[in-house]
Amino acid sequence: MNKKYFLPGLDRQLDILLKNLELKDLSVLVIGEGSEEISKIISSQGTSKVIMLVQDNDSLLRARISLSSSKEVSVKMMEYENTDFKDYSFDLIYAQASITSPNRNKVIKETKRILKPTGYFCAGEIVSLTKTPPQFVKDVWNKSNVSPLFTEVLEGYYKERGFEIILSKDISDTLSEFYRLSNELLKEKSNELQVEEKSYYKKLLKQISHESGVYLKLGGNAHIGFKVLLLKKV
Repeated sequence: MNKKYFLPGLDRQLDILLKNLELKDLSVLVIGEGSEEISKIISSQGTSKVIMLVQDNDSLLRARISLSSSKEVSVKMMEYENTDFKDYSFDLIYAQASITSPNRNKVIKETKRILKPTGYFCAGEIVSLTKTPPQFVKDVWNKSNVSPLFTEVLEGYYKERGFEIILSKDISDTLSEFYRLSNELLKEKSNELQVEEKSYYKKLLKQISHESGVYLKLGGNAHIGFKVLLLKKV
């Protein structure tokens, strides 16, 4: 696994997208911090434009540093549920583990607004594998500000909001590797961080260490999953 894919789902979500959708000449919005490498690969597919969207100044700075050598990807900072983009701005919106939040409904409404008619949405969502997960799992999600849906209702959620399901795939099997490699990567980076990155990665290392312990050692793997949907606006 390429360690540049520092997101749940690793490189599998992007691989699913590239195998199922031709990106040539598409205008693409990539939502979420940590999506720099994904944005660069998408831009290499002959797309007409690629914009990466983040929500805070620290993420904006890190993304611009990471993408400084890539002229094909631009980075903008906006709230995901309240962007400045015009209606029907994008052919494809890609979000990997970035919209499983308490604001999901507003984010999806905004996504539909800025997607072109019959545009595509590739959504990777953290999901609950059980209807009633235990409190220690809920605590992890609350601390991370994520609000997963039960995996069996996820498709219905998007259908109710005007999307056709083109493809749905459970890739929960990637999470063990994600947490293991995340710990490795963060420990490596802690010795080579720039000043502006230190506080971010120190906090992230602590968070990932706790989450990985819950997932790998305390039985969280029975409750925490990850699902990819390729959707079409209808």
